[in-house]
Amino acid sequence: MNLKSYLIALSVALVLVAWMLSGRLDSDDARPGEDQSPAQPVVMDVEVTTLEAESVERFLESQGETEAERDIELRAETSGQVVAVQAAEGDAVAAGDPILRIAMGDREARRAEARARVSQREADFSAARRLSGDGFQSEIALREARAALEAARAQLATIEEEIANTTITAPIAGRVETLSVDKGDYLAAGERVARILDIDPLIATAHVAQQEIRRIETGREARVSLATGDTLTGTVRNIGGAAEPGSRTFRVEVAAANPDALPVGVSATIRIPLDPARAHFLSPAWLALAESGEVGVKTVDADNRVVFEPVDIVRTQRDGVWVTGLADPVRLITVGQGFVRAGDTVNPVPVDASVSDG
Repeated sequence: MNLKSYLIALSVALVLVAWMLSGRLDSDDARPGEDQSPAQPVVMDVEVTTLEAESVERFLESQGETEAERDIELRAETSGQVVAVQAAEGDAVAAGDPILRIAMGDREARRAEARARVSQREADFSAARRLSGDGFQSEIALREARAALEAARAQLATIEEEIANTTITAPIAGRVETLSVDKGDYLAAGERVARILDIDPLIATAHVAQQEIRRIETGREARVSLATGDTLTGTVRNIGGAAEPGSRTFRVEVAAANPDALPVGVSATIRIPLDPARAHFLSPAWLALAESGEVGVKTVDADNRVVFEPVDIVRTQRDGVWVTGLADPVRLITVGQGFVRAGDTVNPVPVDASVSDG
């Protein structure tokens, strides 16, 4: 090997040694020492407010409609021509007030005939009983005379009932909703004449879910808000004993005094007060949604870690909601909750955040 080749080999060896030594030094420098520490995670500032629970009224609210206390359809019970109409649609009537009158026709003559027949059969029966007592007539003849008398009396009762039915009267106190006949019309037995509604009290009905039905009871006060803008106060008078097969809901009836004759068949919102509950009042903006779909809020615990707390909304208002399920008191994140997750450590910044409960 000549001198030149030797020098080249020595140079390469020196470069390799220098490179290896520089790697070890860099490795030693990369080791954690007393003067170096790993990068610390960023702790985010969030605004929090401390809330205390309050006693709040709760309501069970259901949508429904109004009905009449009684809804009667009048029909003719005998046939004939209408000779007088004594009521009009919209009239208030008392029980027993005449609505219309049907012509007598030959009914008066038939009644006179039936009365005469009864008198004759009474005389025949008296004679048969007397003769039977003297032994001149058999027991069979006496029974035949009694049967003839009873038949004559039944015939008289039938014609008298038919005559009574020529005057159609209101069976209940209420309002004549419809009147479908005029003077001169001919009515057949069973034909519709009028519809009478009793709307005081007004009945509001709704269907309550099976999960809620045990929370209400008969006799409890309820408020009824109508689509007309009117509001009535009533009481729960009936709770269905069997659920509707399809919806699994129970029919609930609220009876409310209706002195102003408000109409039936309109939409109604029924609010039934429940027992008070301890709840927190929140702005809707403070609510969060978990990945599971639960509604809740984000709070800060004693170690300044974020905790997701599921809540139940028990009442809503225009400017907020009342919720249960939180500790009392609770530190609630009001600003920044969208940028932190449960388990994160945060820097809570207290703020005076009061929400009016209106």
